[in-house]
Amino acid sequence: MQSVISARSKLPDVGTTIFTTIGQLSAEHNAVNLAAGSPSFDCDPLLVDYTAAAMRAGHNQYSAMTGLPALREALAQKVATLYGAHYDPAREITILASASQGLYSAISALVHPGDDVIYFEPAFDSYSPITRLQGAVPVAVKMSLDDLSIDWDAVAAAVTPRTRMIIVNSPHNPTGMAFSEEDIRRLTALTDNTDILILSDEVYEHMVFDGQPHRSMAAYPTLAARSVVVSSFGKTYGVTGWRVGYCLAPAELMWEIRKVHQFMVFAADTPMQFAFATALENPESYLRLPAFYQRKRDLLTQALASSPFQVMPSGGSFFLLARFSHFTSMKDNDMVVQLIQDAKVSSIPLSAFYSDGTETGMLRLSFAKDDETLLEGARRLCAWRHA
Repeated sequence: MQSVISARSKLPDVGTTIFTTIGQLSAEHNAVNLAAGSPSFDCDPLLVDYTAAAMRAGHNQYSAMTGLPALREALAQKVATLYGAHYDPAREITILASASQGLYSAISALVHPGDDVIYFEPAFDSYSPITRLQGAVPVAVKMSLDDLSIDWDAVAAAVTPRTRMIIVNSPHNPTGMAFSEEDIRRLTALTDNTDILILSDEVYEHMVFDGQPHRSMAAYPTLAARSVVVSSFGKTYGVTGWRVGYCLAPAELMWEIRKVHQFMVFAADTPMQFAFATALENPESYLRLPAFYQRKRDLLTQALASSPFQVMPSGGSFFLLARFSHFTSMKDNDMVVQLIQDAKVSSIPLSAFYSDGTETGMLRLSFAKDDETLLEGARRLCAWRHA
């Protein structure tokens, strides 16, 4: 149908995301999918049982706008145990229809036209567009790809009187970087005695490796007092299609976030909330995840040892980076397309995580896959040789 109205786009330079494009191309070539940031294996069957039981018990209508009380109380206990932080489940914890919705709600509620929002590239692709939709200005600070670190001097130089928010993401998508104590120290010093908010994307909070703790903003009182922490049940429990997340924030900030949340979705899916509340009764359901995903990281890393790619260290998340710039000057997108067509393996070009399309000579691989998929993908990449 031809519209009789000419749309005035708020995001004229935004089209179909790279994840959709790569997914379609991967399917066309029957490629092993190491691109998608979602597990290829089933979740714990008990989680499905809990959800079905909630449905059969009649829990199929709206929950409270703020989320199921039992789930908020379970989260308050979990956060207190893990991070020593005490959030009021009635006023400072909200259940969301995905972490993505939480990011949108927080930025929309707390950022105003003309504000600056600092974030780190390469970055998850929603931060900049959400900021722009508020009439605010996204300010990208590039990470070092040599050691996957944040240049805090560059961050300090980017701060101006207009800076309203800094978005942090640890463990980091797409690089796998996880915050160190030095990162926490620099962030604390940078924001102390300012009106700068911190939006902390912590969806991979339970995928931190090599014996390191997850350094949540909630664990540091000075940072917690100015932070909105967003996390994801979908990532934690391997059910990314269920679209349930949550956020933590001081009551004054949460009051504003809830104003936006209630007009976006009002409430997250009710049966799933009951299921997650039951799952949280067993802490092992999330405490086992660092070892589980570290084994998968190591399996893929070791399997790629004889490939032409240089695998970068991953301190957390579902992802690791593989460098190819040492054997070709191909652009990131071209390399990914060639691998799909020739090696029958899909990945994501790292350049897709930059607002200016920075060429990096790297691609992102996901190890949130069953072992057979990881090994077959690695076998194909090891057998492939660049012409």
